[in-house]
Amino acid sequence: MSLPEIKGYCPGALRPMPSGDGLVVRIRPFGGRLQRAQADGIATLSAAHGNGMIDLSSRANIQLRGVSEHSYGPLMEGLGHMALLDETAKAEARRNILVTPFWQTGDETEHLSAKLTAALTHENAPDIPKKFGFAVDTGTVPVLHTASADIRLERDAGGSLILAADGLDVAKPVTVDTIIPEAMALAGWFMATRGTHNRMAALIAGTTARPTGFFVPRQSQHYAPAPGYTPFGAMVGLAFGQFTVATLSALAKQGGLRMTPWRMLLVEGARELPEIEGLITDPEDPLLRVIACTGAPGCAQGFAETRPVARALAPRLGRSQMLHVSGCAKGCAHPGAAELTVTATPTGFDLIKGGRASDTPTTKNLTFQDIQKAI
Repeated sequence: MSLPEIKGYCPGALRPMPSGDGLVVRIRPFGGRLQRAQADGIATLSAAHGNGMIDLSSRANIQLRGVSEHSYGPLMEGLGHMALLDETAKAEARRNILVTPFWQTGDETEHLSAKLTAALTHENAPDIPKKFGFAVDTGTVPVLHTASADIRLERDAGGSLILAADGLDVAKPVTVDTIIPEAMALAGWFMATRGTHNRMAALIAGTTARPTGFFVPRQSQHYAPAPGYTPFGAMVGLAFGQFTVATLSALAKQGGLRMTPWRMLLVEGARELPEIEGLITDPEDPLLRVIACTGAPGCAQGFAETRPVARALAPRLGRSQMLHVSGCAKGCAHPGAAELTVTATPTGFDLIKGGRASDTPTTKNLTFQDIQKAI
C-alpha cells in the first residue's frame, strides 16, 4: 500500500499547492472577513481562472480549486487589486488567525485582529511552524475552543482579557495594550522550548515546560455552532465546506461575509435570506455532522470519491453522531477523532470507530454497500 504524501505545509495564495484538479489557491481574508465586493470578486475570479468550486477550510480560509499554471498569474493580479494578498509568502504563512465572527465594528476584537496581523507579518516575527495558529476569541464567551489554534486571545469570566496557550486550563492576565506583545512573546517561548513539537498542545502534553505567569482560569465553551439568525447576521452552513461561484455571488449581495472554522459563513446584518442553492439553513440537517475531504479525483492522493459516499451515509447517522469520510489516511479535513470514520484505501473502505483516519480500523476492506450496512 502506498502511503499518502505529506506536503508539510498549508497552501496559500502566494504558495499554492498542486492537487488532482489543478492548483489549490488559499485566500486568507484579513480580519476573518470579506467585504461584499471582495466576495463577489472572488466568485468572478474563480469562474474565470479556476473550476468554479470554492472551499471554506477548517482554518476559516477560502480555497479556489482548479487553477492552472496559465491562469494563476491573472488570478493573483485580481486578488491583489482587491487587497487580499500579503506582501510575501513568508508573511502569509505566519498569518494563521481565526477570528470570532461575533464582533461589532470598532470593538476590541476588530482592533486586536488588526494588531495581531501587523505583528505576525512584521519581518521580525517569530518563524513559527507553518500550521501554528492564533485565535482572536475575544467576545463575551469563547466560541473557538473546538477549532485549531495554538495561542488564544480570550476573556475570563469577569470580561478581562487573557492570553491562553492551547493545552492549558489557565491563562495570563493582559490588557488591550499588552496582549499582542505578550502573544508574540509566547510564540517566542514556544520556539525556544518546542524541541521537535510543532503545536502548542503537543508541547504542553509531552513535556513539563510551562510559560510563566499563567494562573487565571479560562472559561469553558458552551457554544455549539449551528445555522440560524444571530444578532450579528445569518449563519449558514455549507455541505463539506464547499460551494459554487453562484452561491458565493448570491451571498455577496446579502452582506459582508465573516469566515468561521465550522463550514459555515455569517452573512453580516442579514435578517431574512432568500432561497440560495447550496446553503444549509436547517440546524438539524445531518450533513452538518459529516466531514468529507475533496477525495478522488480532485485530490491526487485520494483512493476514492468521498462526498457521494458522505451524502449517502448522512441520513443513516444518529442525532448526535459525527462522521468523517477521508480519501486517504492523512485525514486532512479532520485530523482528530470522530465517532465514525470511513477511510478510503486501495482495497476498499476501512471503518474506524472513535478514531482518526489513520488509526487501526475496526473493520477493513469494506465495499460501499458494506459501509452502509455497518453504519
